[in-house]
Amino acid sequence: MPVDSYAFLPRAFRAMFEAVPASGEAPAWTEFSTPLSEARIGLLTSAGVFTAGQPPFDVERERREPTWGDPSLRVIPKDVKQSDVDATHLHINTEDLFEDVNVALPIERLNELAAAGVIGSSSDEHYSVMGFQAEGAEVWRTQTAPEIAARCHAADIDALILAPA
Repeated sequence: MPVDSYAFLPRAFRAMFEAVPASGEAPAWTEFSTPLSEARIGLLTSAGVFTAGQPPFDVERERREPTWGDPSLRVIPKDVKQSDVDATHLHINTEDLFEDVNVALPIERLNELAAAGVIGSSSDEHYSVMGFQAEGAEVWRTQTAPEIAARCHAADIDALILAPA
Protein backbone atom coordinates (compact mmCIF):
# COMPACT_ATOMS: atom_id res chain seq x y z
CA MET A 1 0.00 0.00 0.00
CA PRO A 2 1.53 3.35 -0.98
CA VAL A 3 1.83 5.96 1.75
CA ASP A 4 0.96 9.57 1.00
CA SER A 5 2.89 11.62 3.55
CA TYR A 6 0.89 14.70 2.62
CA ALA A 7 -2.64 13.23 2.73
CA PHE A 8 -3.71 15.16 5.81
CA LEU A 9 -2.04 18.48 4.97
CA PRO A 10 -3.98 21.27 3.32
CA ARG A 11 -3.48 20.79 -0.43
CA ALA A 12 -1.74 24.16 -0.74
CA PHE A 13 1.00 22.96 1.66
CA ARG A 14 1.99 19.91 -0.40
CA ALA A 15 4.06 21.77 -3.00
CA MET A 16 5.76 23.81 -0.27
CA PHE A 17 6.86 20.71 1.66
CA GLU A 18 7.86 18.73 -1.43
CA ALA A 19 10.09 21.61 -2.53
CA VAL A 20 12.19 21.69 0.67
CA PRO A 21 15.75 20.66 -0.28
CA ALA A 22 17.71 18.12 1.73
CA SER A 23 19.95 19.82 4.28
CA GLY A 24 23.19 18.31 2.98
CA GLU A 25 24.44 17.94 6.57
CA ALA A 26 25.80 14.61 7.74
CA PRO A 27 23.43 12.83 10.13
CA ALA A 28 24.27 12.95 13.82
CA TRP A 29 25.55 9.58 15.00
CA THR A 30 26.74 8.22 18.31
CA GLU A 31 27.84 4.62 18.78
CA PHE A 32 25.48 2.72 21.10
CA SER A 33 27.78 0.90 23.52
CA THR A 34 25.31 -0.38 26.12
CA PRO A 35 24.31 -4.00 25.50
CA LEU A 36 20.67 -3.95 24.41
CA SER A 37 19.80 -6.58 27.02
CA GLU A 38 20.91 -4.07 29.69
CA ALA A 39 19.56 -0.87 28.13
CA ARG A 40 16.64 1.20 29.38
CA ILE A 41 14.66 2.31 26.33
CA GLY A 42 12.19 5.18 26.03
CA LEU A 43 9.81 6.18 23.26
CA LEU A 44 9.02 9.53 21.65
CA THR A 45 6.07 9.86 19.29
CA SER A 46 5.19 12.84 17.14
CA ALA A 47 1.55 11.76 16.81
CA GLY A 48 0.04 14.11 19.38
CA VAL A 49 -0.78 11.31 21.85
CA PHE A 50 -1.99 12.29 25.31
CA THR A 51 -3.74 10.50 28.15
CA ALA A 52 -6.85 11.01 30.24
CA GLY A 53 -6.35 14.02 32.50
CA GLN A 54 -3.84 15.70 30.19
CA PRO A 55 -4.80 18.63 27.96
CA PRO A 56 -5.06 17.88 24.23
CA PHE A 57 -2.59 19.50 21.88
CA ASP A 58 -3.77 22.92 20.67
CA VAL A 59 -5.14 22.30 17.19
CA GLU A 60 -7.61 25.18 17.42
CA ARG A 61 -4.74 27.68 17.35
CA GLU A 62 -3.19 25.74 14.47
CA ARG A 63 -6.45 26.01 12.54
CA ARG A 64 -6.28 29.79 13.00
CA GLU A 65 -2.51 29.92 12.34
CA PRO A 66 -1.71 27.08 9.87
CA THR A 67 2.08 27.40 10.13
CA TRP A 68 2.04 27.09 13.95
CA GLY A 69 2.25 23.73 15.70
CA ASP A 70 1.80 23.12 19.42
CA PRO A 71 5.36 22.67 20.74
CA SER A 72 4.37 21.29 24.15
CA LEU A 73 5.16 17.87 25.63
CA ARG A 74 3.02 15.11 27.12
CA VAL A 75 4.51 12.40 29.35
CA ILE A 76 2.97 8.96 28.85
CA PRO A 77 3.39 6.31 31.58
CA LYS A 78 4.63 2.87 30.50
CA ASP A 79 1.54 1.18 31.93
CA VAL A 80 -0.97 3.38 30.06
CA LYS A 81 -4.17 1.57 29.08
CA GLN A 82 -5.57 1.81 25.56
CA SER A 83 -8.79 3.23 27.00
CA ASP A 84 -6.84 6.17 28.46
CA VAL A 85 -5.16 7.13 25.16
CA ASP A 86 -6.27 10.04 23.01
CA ALA A 87 -4.62 12.05 20.25
CA THR A 88 -4.95 15.37 18.48
CA HIS A 89 -3.14 16.16 15.27
CA LEU A 90 -4.28 17.90 12.10
CA HIS A 91 -1.71 16.28 9.81
CA ILE A 92 -2.28 12.59 10.46
CA ASN A 93 -5.33 10.37 10.72
CA THR A 94 -5.52 9.58 14.43
CA GLU A 95 -8.35 7.03 14.11
CA ASP A 96 -5.97 4.04 14.16
CA LEU A 97 -4.49 5.24 17.46
CA PHE A 98 -7.88 4.86 19.10
CA GLU A 99 -7.83 1.18 18.17
CA ASP A 100 -4.15 0.50 18.94
CA VAL A 101 -1.78 3.11 20.38
CA ASN A 102 1.13 0.89 19.32
CA VAL A 103 0.84 2.13 15.72
CA ALA A 104 2.33 5.45 16.87
CA LEU A 105 3.72 4.72 20.33
CA PRO A 106 4.68 1.04 20.61
CA ILE A 107 4.57 0.89 24.42
CA GLU A 108 3.11 -2.61 24.65
CA ARG A 109 5.66 -3.99 22.17
CA LEU A 110 8.50 -2.33 24.11
CA ASN A 111 7.20 -3.74 27.39
CA GLU A 112 7.06 -7.19 25.76
CA LEU A 113 10.70 -6.86 24.67
CA ALA A 114 11.63 -5.97 28.26
CA ALA A 115 9.67 -8.93 29.66
CA ALA A 116 11.45 -11.25 27.19
CA GLY A 117 14.88 -9.89 28.17
CA VAL A 118 15.61 -8.49 24.71
CA ILE A 119 16.05 -5.05 26.27
CA GLY A 120 16.97 -4.30 29.85
CA SER A 121 13.82 -2.32 30.61
CA SER A 122 11.20 0.01 29.26
CA SER A 123 11.37 3.49 30.73
CA ASP A 124 8.70 4.35 33.29
CA GLU A 125 7.75 7.32 31.14
CA HIS A 126 7.58 7.98 27.42
CA TYR A 127 7.03 11.21 25.51
CA SER A 128 4.63 12.65 23.00
CA VAL A 129 4.75 15.80 20.93
CA MET A 130 2.81 17.07 17.94
CA GLY A 131 5.11 16.58 14.98
CA PHE A 132 4.08 19.50 12.80
CA GLN A 133 6.37 22.38 13.73
CA ALA A 134 7.01 25.54 11.78
CA GLU A 135 6.32 28.68 13.80
CA GLY A 136 6.56 26.69 17.08
CA ALA A 137 9.95 25.22 16.21
CA GLU A 138 11.94 27.79 18.21
CA VAL A 139 10.03 26.88 21.39
CA TRP A 140 10.59 23.23 20.55
CA ARG A 141 14.36 23.77 20.20
CA THR A 142 14.76 25.95 23.31
CA GLN A 143 12.22 24.39 25.70
CA THR A 144 10.58 21.13 24.61
CA ALA A 145 13.66 19.27 23.33
CA PRO A 146 15.82 20.27 26.33
CA GLU A 147 13.02 19.13 28.66
CA ILE A 148 12.85 15.76 26.89
CA ALA A 149 16.64 15.41 27.12
CA ALA A 150 16.63 16.32 30.83
CA ARG A 151 13.84 13.82 31.52
CA CYS A 152 15.76 11.11 29.64
CA HIS A 153 18.88 11.79 31.68
CA ALA A 154 16.92 11.85 34.96
CA ALA A 155 15.23 8.54 34.08
CA ASP A 156 18.57 6.93 33.09
CA ILE A 157 17.26 6.23 29.57
CA ASP A 158 20.01 4.77 27.39
CA ALA A 159 18.17 5.16 24.07
CA LEU A 160 15.10 7.02 22.91
CA ILE A 161 13.24 5.57 19.95
CA LEU A 162 11.49 8.13 17.76
CA ALA A 163 8.17 6.78 16.52
CA PRO A 164 7.31 9.42 13.92
CA ALA A 165 3.72 9.94 12.92
